[in-house]
Amino acid sequence: MSTMIGQSREALDTPVLLVDLDIMQRNIDRMATTIIREAGVGWRPHTKAMKTPALAKMCLKAGAHGITCAKLGEAEIMAAAGIRDILVANQIVGATKIERLVTVCNQADVMVCVDDIQNVTAIDEAARDKGVRPRVLIEVNVGMDRAGVLPGRPALELSKQISQLQNVRFAGLQTWESHVLGAADIAEKKQMVTESLRTLTDTAEAIRKAGIRVGIVSCGGTGTYWISAFAYGITEVEAGGGIYCDVAYRHGYGVDHEYALTLLSTVTSRPTPTRIICDAGFKTLSGHHGDPQPLDCGEIDEYVLSAEHGIIKLHQPVESPRVGDKIEIIPGYSDSTVFLHDVLYGIRAGRIEAVWPLLGRGKLQ
Repeated sequence: MSTMIGQSREALDTPVLLVDLDIMQRNIDRMATTIIREAGVGWRPHTKAMKTPALAKMCLKAGAHGITCAKLGEAEIMAAAGIRDILVANQIVGATKIERLVTVCNQADVMVCVDDIQNVTAIDEAARDKGVRPRVLIEVNVGMDRAGVLPGRPALELSKQISQLQNVRFAGLQTWESHVLGAADIAEKKQMVTESLRTLTDTAEAIRKAGIRVGIVSCGGTGTYWISAFAYGITEVEAGGGIYCDVAYRHGYGVDHEYALTLLSTVTSRPTPTRIICDAGFKTLSGHHGDPQPLDCGEIDEYVLSAEHGIIKLHQPVESPRVGDKIEIIPGYSDSTVFLHDVLYGIRAGRIEAVWPLLGRGKLQ
């Protein structure tokens, strides 16, 4: 793969995932400026769509103080690459995973989310045996209705129980206000984010009044970060997917970033002047949260994904692109596209500058 460095992106066989390095750097700088310098809070970008320590380290170089992972297996990859401050924004449950957690704590300072005292007690016991003291954040449900305890007294009571344990460190609170993502009106979205996060920060204050230190109050994804970062009492934001941007972020969630991530595909058939067939089906691209958006193909009525074929239905007949031509496609949703690929190619001025194995791919455990 490294032999491709310096060659034109057109030399790549398709389908293949590309990231424009200049655009991605502008997105990283924009996020760092908004979160760190303007809002004055920490940045802990989520790496669930990055899948490689190289991109996480770019964010750290821009000012991020740590990273977020979705799964313990991803955190192990990042720790092995020398990244120290890692949040697993998930519950780590069961003896096998807890043993892995306390083991990786010898390499990095790994935090996990918790919402059940029996689970925390199991982590505490394993940590005692390993001689480590992992940090834990209480996950608080502010409206998403996935995991997490409710704000207020339930979170306060859990914090009191955790503070009695000797081998874990209660570090603070975490949430994801994703239930507000679809709000189309910006003023309404700001109000919903502010109200949701107020229940989180009020909970943090109640815990502090009980004499328990709350160092971290963490929240915010790419679809809300420019609002969440400025919410009173928030200490860090976890947005990470914005370094790529995609159709869902731009058109569904109002993220005004440039498109850095594209899929290079080859036109394999032109059955009619209003239909283009390419080699990018659902094993290559995802339609989850948004349809892929082909570039330079005319007005698109629909992109249909079958297993190995992308069927691009055009509004009007066009002659180009022809069979054998290569086209670029903006993913509908980067989170559900990147994990389909083994390698990401970094492109600058049309040439391959970096080749990154997506080491976090398949780390489901």
